[in-house]
Amino acid sequence: MIPLKSLQDYYGHINRETRWKDQLGADLNWTLSFEKIKEAETTKHVHRLHPYKGKFIPQLVEYFLDVHTDDFKKKVYFQEGDVVLDPFCGSGTTLVQANELGMHSIGIDISAFNAFISNAKIGNFNFTHLYERSKEITAVLRNYVSKSGVFEFESELSEYLSEFNNQYFPISFKRKVRTGEIDQKKYGSEKESAFLDTYDKLISNYQIDLQMPTDSASFMKQWYLPSVRSEIEFVHNHIRKIEDTAIQKALMLILSRTIRSCRATTHADLGTLRKPVTTTYYCRKHGKVCKPLFSILGWWDRYCKDSIERWIEFSQLKTDTFQHCIAGDSRTIDIFTMLRQVNPQFADLTEKQRIKGIFTSPPYVGLINYHEQHAYAYDLFGFKRLDELEIGPLFRGKGREARESYILGVAEVFKNCKRFLFDDYDVFVVANDKFNMYPTIAEMAGMQIVNQHKRPVLNRTEKNRGAAYSETIFHLKEKGTEL
Repeated sequence: MIPLKSLQDYYGHINRETRWKDQLGADLNWTLSFEKIKEAETTKHVHRLHPYKGKFIPQLVEYFLDVHTDDFKKKVYFQEGDVVLDPFCGSGTTLVQANELGMHSIGIDISAFNAFISNAKIGNFNFTHLYERSKEITAVLRNYVSKSGVFEFESELSEYLSEFNNQYFPISFKRKVRTGEIDQKKYGSEKESAFLDTYDKLISNYQIDLQMPTDSASFMKQWYLPSVRSEIEFVHNHIRKIEDTAIQKALMLILSRTIRSCRATTHADLGTLRKPVTTTYYCRKHGKVCKPLFSILGWWDRYCKDSIERWIEFSQLKTDTFQHCIAGDSRTIDIFTMLRQVNPQFADLTEKQRIKGIFTSPPYVGLINYHEQHAYAYDLFGFKRLDELEIGPLFRGKGREARESYILGVAEVFKNCKRFLFDDYDVFVVANDKFNMYPTIAEMAGMQIVNQHKRPVLNRTEKNRGAAYSETIFHLKEKGTEL
């Protein structure tokens, strides 16, 4: 007899698959939804080392790179020792998975910060030294914060908030919102205003500076409270003094991860900034009155521990292969020359055996401004921004001109990269091609689409049905290739 739980899982899967087929079409490859993979696996080890919009899950990369075959993947395309290229490297998912599979990999990205993220993920560190340096900086930061008065201020503020929220936002509050007994917007606004007097008195008593110039060209000044900016600069200066460049870069990545979580915005708006928040506010996400951050210490300490654990976990899976992401324009870059400047041994290997193929996901047209999502890091670390060279950025929209520019840009990338590929190459491109651009892209690049795999992209909660969509993995080869 089949257990009831197994039957529920089975019919739940069938019902979900039917709904998606009705919504997105019946030609979905449900295997590629990876719906049974837990979030802990899709964000395993270094894949969750730093937030990044628009990355694909590692299981999708692994599916096409590894040596298994099934009903859908009938041929093995890559072997251990091959060189794989991702000309839209993003945060380095392809590089990480190629390493796990014993393959060499090269990434290219127009964003210097994206290249930084990727190379930090697959970097080699002395974990003892990394831990010691992180603890040293945490200790001096804690001492710095204790002298600023922020500790006492936040402690007293938290006590008042806890007492206030326990009184006005008990456990039953969210249930009453769901049942319509409470108008969340009206009630939340009333209680938000009611607490402001207490907040203002504490700000005055502790002389907390809330000045944030909205007309400043500096992202840091616009989106971080003065006490937070001061701590960020303090930690940044200490990191810069570290002589071991690998350790320095690792700590810079941790600092970047930290400051992304410390912007002066509501918890609900961390992903899409709306306006700076300098007061306590009613938080729809948590169903209570919350406060902005006045110190990075808690997040810095937490991310130091978590990041080092993730690097150690990945180190146990790493293979002795080469990986590197080059900051550059994939439309014009000379891959072998640039690679030789950073790793001559890797360049020799790549020139000798050529790049076996590509696994990549170009930006989706008009969806994300890739430089802007990490504006804080460009501001703090001084990376050069090349927004105007992004392919398909949000600021250009999705109109006819934007789509034509996108088609030309992606085609130029593939045409340029072909110069460095193995003759019988395989190119896999993950795309949401609702404008049917990839047949034209393939034609312009001198390639042909030999297969397509359509996969549903699952929202974890499936609450936002309007956001449901599918991706297509295009398999491209040289035009005229006999299959």
